[in-house]
Amino acid sequence: MLENLKPEKPFYYFEEISKIPRGSGDTKAISDYLVSFAKEHGLNYIQDKVNNVIIFKDGTKGYENSEPVIIQGHMDMVCEKEKNSKHDFSKDPLELEINDDFISAKETTLGGDDGVAVAIGLAILDSNDIPHPPIEAVFTVDEETSMLGASHIDLSKLKGKKIINIDSENMGTLTVGCAGGLDVKVKLDLDSAKVKGSQYEVSISNLVGGHSGTEIDKERGNANVLLARVLNILYEEYDILLVDMKGGSKRNAIPVSATASIVLDTEYEKEVSKKLEKIEKELKNEYKYSDKDISISMKRVTGEKTLECINSNDTLKIISLLMLLPNGVDSMNAAIPSLVESSSNVAIVECNGKHFCVDISVRSSVSSKKYTIADKITVLANLIGASVETGGDYPAWEYKKDSKLSEIMTKVYERKYGEKPKVEVIHAGLECGIFSEKIKGMDAVSIGPDIYDIHTFNERLSISSFKECYEFVEDTLGELK
Repeated sequence: MLENLKPEKPFYYFEEISKIPRGSGDTKAISDYLVSFAKEHGLNYIQDKVNNVIIFKDGTKGYENSEPVIIQGHMDMVCEKEKNSKHDFSKDPLELEINDDFISAKETTLGGDDGVAVAIGLAILDSNDIPHPPIEAVFTVDEETSMLGASHIDLSKLKGKKIINIDSENMGTLTVGCAGGLDVKVKLDLDSAKVKGSQYEVSISNLVGGHSGTEIDKERGNANVLLARVLNILYEEYDILLVDMKGGSKRNAIPVSATASIVLDTEYEKEVSKKLEKIEKELKNEYKYSDKDISISMKRVTGEKTLECINSNDTLKIISLLMLLPNGVDSMNAAIPSLVESSSNVAIVECNGKHFCVDISVRSSVSSKKYTIADKITVLANLIGASVETGGDYPAWEYKKDSKLSEIMTKVYERKYGEKPKVEVIHAGLECGIFSEKIKGMDAVSIGPDIYDIHTFNERLSISSFKECYEFVEDTLGELK
C-alpha cells in the first residue's frame, strides 16, 4: 500500500509494523520483531522482561566519538474501532488506506501514535547514507495505559543525554515539557433487587472523542458523563434501576460511546422514547461544534417479567458519582493562557450488576494540583462508601530553558523551512518526564508529524509531514557531531 511513497524506508517500516498486533499489553510480537531487526542488521540490543527494546548503532565516519543520541518512542498503540467493525486487534493486521495526503486505517485507529517513532527509528538504524552520532534507539511498551515500559526500563547502559522523542503530533512544533499524570480507580460493591418490568438498553454514541490530554480543551462530550446525565433524568422521572453499564475503553481516550441496561415499567416506553429524543436534541445543540452527530438510542431487551437489577440506593450512588466526578479542564496555566494546566477524564466505566468501577485519568503540570483532583475524587467516593485506588503516577517533564538540543533543532528547522518552529509545553503525558528522573542532565525535545484525531477510528497521518519529520530528524542528527 505504501510502497510508492518516498522516502521509502520510513513508510516501509510503518507498513510492516502495521501488520503486527501491538495494542497496549500485547507487545510481545512487536518487541520480538524489533529484536529480529537488530539481529538481521548486526546491531547490539537489549530486550527486557516487559518487552522494552534498546538497539545500539555506532556513529558514522567522523561521528564515531560524538556523544550518543537517544531516539525514543513507544511501540504500543491505542486500539479503537467503529461500532460495527469486526477487526480483531489481537490478530488482524491494520488495513491501511491512502486518501489524498493522509494514511488511515479502515474502521480502526491507525497507530500513528506512536508507530511513526518506531518506523523512523528503524529507518535510521537501517540507513548507510545518513551521517549520525552513535544511536541508542529506545522503544518502550504500554505507554498508552500505564507508562509501564518507561517506568520499568533500565537506562544505565545508555551514554547519551540528548533525547529526540518522536511522540508528538504537530510538525513544526518542538515540545519541551509536559504534564504529569495519575490514574484513579473508584470501586463500589452493589446490592441487588428484584423488580417487575422490562429491560432496555440505553446507549449514547457517535461522539468524536480524542486524546484526553491534547484534546481535553476541545469541549468534546464524554460519553460516560453524558449517559449519567440521561440516566439521572430517567431515574428522577421514571424510577429506572440499573442492571449494568459500560463505557470507554482507554484511560487516555475521551470515551465515544457508553451503554446502560435499565429496568423500566413497560407502560413508560413510548414516553421515555420521546424524552430521549428531546435530550438528544438538547445535546446536539450543546455540542453542535464538537459532537454534532451525537446519538441516543433505546431498545427493549426483554418483555415484562421479574428481573434482578441493582437496587435503587446503589443505582442513585452510581449515577450521582458519574454526574459529580471532575471531568474536563480543571485549570489553565496562568503564565501560558492557552495551555491546560490540570484536567481529568472519566475514562472507563464497568458495572456488571455486582460491582461498579470507574477509571479517571488525572493530568497536571503542577503535582500538588494533580493530587488535589485525586483528593476530590476520594471525597466523593467516601460519601457513597466506595473504595479508591491510585496508580500509574508519573512526573511532569519540566521545561529546560537552556536546552542545547532545542537550540540546535530550532536552527535546523529554521534553515530547512525558512521559519522558526513553535516551542511549547503540552498537557499530554510523555515518557520524557520519567526519563528525566533516570538520566541526570537529560536534554530532550519531542517532535512528530501531523496526526489528527489520534486514539479514534478517524485517526489519520499526513504523508507530507511524515516525510518532513523524518528528514528533520536526519538533518538534526547531522548537526550533533
